[in-house]
Amino acid sequence: MMIEDTIAAVATPPGEGGIGIVRLSGCDAITIAAKIFKPHRGQPFAESHSHTLRLGLVIDPETGETVDEVLACIMRAPRSYTAEDVVEINCHGGALAVARVLQLALRHGARLAEPGEFTRRAFLNGRLDLAQAEAVLDVIRARSSQGLVTAVGQLRGKLSQKIARINEYLNSVMAAIEASLDFPEEVGEAGAEDLEKLKLAREEVKKLLATWEEGRLLSEGLKIAITGRPNVGKSSLLNALLRQERAIVSQIPGTTRDTIEETLLLGGFSCRLIDTAGLRETADTLESIGVARTRQAVREADLVLMVVDLSTGILPEDKGILEEIKEKNVIIVGNKVDLVEGKSAEMDYFATGFPRVAVSAREGTGLDELAGKIREVVLGGKVLRAREEPLLTRARHRDALEKCLDHINAAIDAWEEGMPGDLIAVDLWTARDFLGEITGATAREDLLDRIFSDFCIGK
Repeated sequence: MMIEDTIAAVATPPGEGGIGIVRLSGCDAITIAAKIFKPHRGQPFAESHSHTLRLGLVIDPETGETVDEVLACIMRAPRSYTAEDVVEINCHGGALAVARVLQLALRHGARLAEPGEFTRRAFLNGRLDLAQAEAVLDVIRARSSQGLVTAVGQLRGKLSQKIARINEYLNSVMAAIEASLDFPEEVGEAGAEDLEKLKLAREEVKKLLATWEEGRLLSEGLKIAITGRPNVGKSSLLNALLRQERAIVSQIPGTTRDTIEETLLLGGFSCRLIDTAGLRETADTLESIGVARTRQAVREADLVLMVVDLSTGILPEDKGILEEIKEKNVIIVGNKVDLVEGKSAEMDYFATGFPRVAVSAREGTGLDELAGKIREVVLGGKVLRAREEPLLTRARHRDALEKCLDHINAAIDAWEEGMPGDLIAVDLWTARDFLGEITGATAREDLLDRIFSDFCIGK
């Protein structure tokens, strides 16, 4: 695909650092860079070999002012990230120097890149498909080693290869049906082996869909809401799990007025811990807003840790809260076990039917057992680890595959009911379109806009 203009952006995070990189991509990237970068020695920059670093100065051509001493590299098309000519200028990491170099590039012919536009060009130029382009963002945002391995696998095309295999089955069946429609006397009707291929495609789609929960956990992490009545030790539990004083702890009920979120690694996967305001009826306006946000956090959570105070025993408010959240994944956490003799039999009776753990947030006891219980509840005994086979990590992919499966099922049902081939073909065409949404073969412009708008400028 021919893209006429040249884009530029800062490719490193804002602020001070060791280096800051200004990236240019497009047909005039080398020409523009050569106007502002002068190597210390050797041939002119525009004649540099691809993928070699040159030391020199960025100079404002209009004033002759030296802006920075930098390393610059040309990556000639198609051997670059975007499959276009790319120049990367490695400046010293001060914000001002990087901004000045970017301004010079823009002044001499480049356009400021939009969010994700470098990766979008890589997709449009055929270097990455859409699933691989999304994996770039997953690599950047990976929160655990397993999540990173999964994202890198997607970037290398593991999911795309699986989609291609399913598409091959559908293409083969489509070809057989179309041949039977166009040349019925010579070819005859599509046979049992074609129906079997369609069923194989269905099984492959089902296998991929079965990976969704595990893939989502690796990609997005687990959302855990800590709830309970006021003053049972919710904030103390958050601090104990984080091993830092993140939330204010007080003997005064209702101290926490808003949700507090922090992320930690728990047994290899990322968890978003949400400390919430105590659930109770209150006339205090601010506290009532906090209680409303608590209920919202509980609704959206994958898991709820309901904290009860073993030193006071189970109160009617505890029973009311459990009744309110009982349809969620719940672990009952009996806090302040250091103040009672062992586990409270009262908690065991109260928590019948729910997993439960006794801890002391103050002393730090029982936390390993709680972590193990979380893994047990979430994973159901499965071991969460990086896998060679692809996982579904995006809701967009899951939705497209579910729709694809619906149409494959409809085609199989129609086939077995003896429906005409042209009616079966309609469902197969639609199933292929939904597969194409994953890799980008049939993606609409508005979908591309939505996907790449999540990227930062410079990637």
